[in-house]
Amino acid sequence: MKSKLRIIVTGLAGLYPVGGVAWDYLQYVIGLARLGHDVYYHEDTWSWPYHPLKKEITADGAYSAKFIANFFVRHAPELNDRWHYRHLHSSSYGMADTAFDQVAQTADLFLNVSGASAIPKNLSSHCIKIFLDTDPGYNQILLKEQFAWSENIERWCETVAAHDQHFTYAENIHEEDCLVPKLNFDWKTTRMPMVLDLWSPLSSNLSERAPWTTVMTWNAFKGKLMYQGVEYKSKGAEFDKFINLPQKISLPLKVAVGGVNAPLDKLSRSGWDVVDGPGATLSPGNYQDFIQASKGEFSTAKQVYVAMRTGWFSCRSACYLASGRPVVVQDTGFSKHLPCGDGLLSFNTLQAAAAGLKEAEANYLHHAKKAKEMAREYFDSNRVLTRLIEDAMRCRV
Repeated sequence: MKSKLRIIVTGLAGLYPVGGVAWDYLQYVIGLARLGHDVYYHEDTWSWPYHPLKKEITADGAYSAKFIANFFVRHAPELNDRWHYRHLHSSSYGMADTAFDQVAQTADLFLNVSGASAIPKNLSSHCIKIFLDTDPGYNQILLKEQFAWSENIERWCETVAAHDQHFTYAENIHEEDCLVPKLNFDWKTTRMPMVLDLWSPLSSNLSERAPWTTVMTWNAFKGKLMYQGVEYKSKGAEFDKFINLPQKISLPLKVAVGGVNAPLDKLSRSGWDVVDGPGATLSPGNYQDFIQASKGEFSTAKQVYVAMRTGWFSCRSACYLASGRPVVVQDTGFSKHLPCGDGLLSFNTLQAAAAGLKEAEANYLHHAKKAKEMAREYFDSNRVLTRLIEDAMRCRV
């Protein structure tokens, strides 16, 4: 796709203004702009944002707006005037409403990453609206069951259906072993785009006792996720199976934890170095610093990703790879689509997890080099986003 498109990218950088979330969404904006497109970030979730310093939901949008503004000032100053944060569907920050309305009226593509933003009412009639599912299994079950505990569920389901195309991080969705309900959508697969030069300056000077780390939310679900008589759970349910890992190896392990009901004392007693997740990764720079100080990543996945064999691969793990940090992570089915064994080591059992960490530590320089190569081959934003746009624009032919 050589022609220049006007693209609106949405996300949750204002709703959850912490470092890792910013990178999850705003790399789409930067990556698409680097491809030569006319790109704008827009967020309108109708939801009260989280304030990471006060550790509470807030009715004030000022912190979120400043967070988004600071990201572009530091990491993409050429996009300083191309963001629009609509707080509680009323007040706006960044671009004026009239300026954003003009963009919406002439947009070619509306990329609703995570599908949390409302579709602008004045969107161009020729604009292709894309729902990008970053939480596979969870989202499809929510669409199917429409639980009462999910806020504004009917409106959200109607919004998802109103999109022209549906993409997903569930790269295994069309395989026989994947249990994700496809519903009536023609799912196209994609993965996290990494703007690699924003990660390459990270230092390789590590102490020998640098820890293997991760950042996680223990439980992100607001209610029981039930499908066909089975309850599917969040990340804590899987991490708990590996809580004794520090007793199996002599390597330092560190976890930055957020979320509800995390067993912090139990983690500490089991040998994990436990820190507050939002506090340790407050800004995009803090998030990069946390990864830079790590030997690599060890992490499990949400239980719903694993049990449904989604093929989901973590945006966070992609950041470690892009930083030249090996990752040892739980297999969700992604091993069918990404090569494992060099830089990326997958596991399904406690024994395999310990073996993967020992292998990565013993041959660290090899795995660090391969991690960077894997990021370049499979997650480079130029490749990922070029393919996404080509897949999306085929419906115009």
